[in-house]
Amino acid sequence: MKSYQKLLLENKAWAAEKIDSDPDYFNRLANVQTPEFLWIGCSDSRVPANEITGTKPGEIFVHRNIANMVIHTDVNLLSVLDYAVNHLKVKHIIVCGHYGCGGIKASMTNTDYKAVLNMWLRNIKDVYRHNREELDAIENLEERSDRLSELNVIEQVVRLSQTTIVQNAWEKEKAPHLHGWVYGLKDGMINPVFELAAGSDIDPLYRYDKIQ
Repeated sequence: MKSYQKLLLENKAWAAEKIDSDPDYFNRLANVQTPEFLWIGCSDSRVPANEITGTKPGEIFVHRNIANMVIHTDVNLLSVLDYAVNHLKVKHIIVCGHYGCGGIKASMTNTDYKAVLNMWLRNIKDVYRHNREELDAIENLEERSDRLSELNVIEQVVRLSQTTIVQNAWEKEKAPHLHGWVYGLKDGMINPVFELAAGSDIDPLYRYDKIQ
């Protein structure tokens, strides 16, 4: 049996088990999606949003990319953000990184990962550059990487607050609240490292006038 065929068999078993325990399970999921949370997480397969938070399908709207980045030219991310905020009316946005992140570690090296990955990782290098004094003072490379994971999450939360999507919602809906978390692969625990409540003060350079 090929590996992908095993996935299909497991899917059939999972669906049958759900129906056995709750015959109306899929009907409910098909008819409504009202998540309270938008999760911006890392693509790492070891960090599944629903599983580590104990939530059910339909409770978290999820976007994932390498190293949980919020990049202002990323139309994919912005379309998810727009839909979650303006149509689903989520109350909270969580940027969740994780310790031991391969993207974070790669950004700390001088390795040439070729054009596309280099372009993506450069955004993390910028976070390092802005925090160079603190990070360079950490001699242990694993600890330095973990601290960069935290600082990167903080930066991505700040970037969310700089979007007109979030600023408009803050003005009209008094939501969403923004959260920066880091997940521990070694212990399964989430470490909250940063938070911006709706309406928080932001750098005036990034504040837009006449929000519509």
